Amino acid sequence: MGKAAVKIKIMPDSPDADLLEIEKQASKLIEAEGGKIGKVEHEPIAFGIKAVIITFSWEEDSEREILEEKLSKLPHVNSAEIVDFRRAFG
Repeated sequence: MGKAAVKIKIMPDSPDADLLEIEKQASKLIEAEGGKIGKVEHEPIAFGIKAVIITFSWEEDSEREILEEKLSKLPHVNSAEIVDFRRAFG
């Protein structure tokens, strides 16, 4: 059982969504699932919408789909998708 570096993109449901609140709730959920937050970014998408991109370490054999599903159910979140998943060493 190793560690993985995971990058997840969380899309808000509107341009007016509070990205800091989404970031806070998502980080709390990821840590509750055993992840360790590394970096959080806000990436411009289009029409004033910005995605919350969270990079974190996580157990390699954890259920990815369940995490995406839980994050998608957070308030003001339209979708959550793992965009990068790779084995981490050290």
